[in-house]
Amino acid sequence: MTNPPMIQVRDLAKTFTLHNQGDVRLPVLEGISFEAAGGECLALAGPSGAGKSTLLRCLYGNYLATRGSIRVRHDQRWIALECASEQAILRLRRHTIGYVSQFLRVIPRVAALDVVAEPLRQAGVAADEARERAAVLLRRLQIPQRLLDLPPATFSGGEQQRVNIARGLIGGHPILLLDEPTAALDADNRAVVVTLLREARAQGRCLIGIFHDEPVRDALATRVLPIAPAAPALAA
Repeated sequence: MTNPPMIQVRDLAKTFTLHNQGDVRLPVLEGISFEAAGGECLALAGPSGAGKSTLLRCLYGNYLATRGSIRVRHDQRWIALECASEQAILRLRRHTIGYVSQFLRVIPRVAALDVVAEPLRQAGVAADEARERAAVLLRRLQIPQRLLDLPPATFSGGEQQRVNIARGLIGGHPILLLDEPTAALDADNRAVVVTLLREARAQGRCLIGIFHDEPVRDALATRVLPIAPAAPALAA
């Protein structure tokens, strides 16, 4: 039986207005429509500048769509992002939508173990259990034990990205947005991440991501959504 959709996008458009350049309007997305269900991995494909990362940020509620709708299934009901309150969006991020960006942004002096455990703590998991589960996941991602109590700001780029992936995965969000999750990783660590993401998909989570590494995309994606560049900038 086909899983029900977790996210629905209809006729989505996003235009930025460049106020410091005479209010020139820069169309980035136009006419984007799709659905994605649990157990799927939808890969966003298209040239650089086509708006793939902008689309992920719209899905996460960082950007408000200029037109169209984004509906997210949360607690067995649909939430429309275009009219959701800030509190509703925060609840979605805490319980329903996870996000793995290309860069890890954390408080400089917080240990890697606590960075990864934080989504569990926000969900009400006890501190000791959250740290234990974080340690297990970080070990799977080949982060050495000696680094777990150190702040990830001191880590290499690849180590920081693996901490970022662990933080995104650990909360068990039904929807997981991925912005080039393996870009900074070597072949061995890419393989580990692909295995973890395939496990997440098999658990019924809905993955939507950008994968410029074609072997990674081929290993993960169940469908590909082409994103074409929008029209050129328009004068105000």
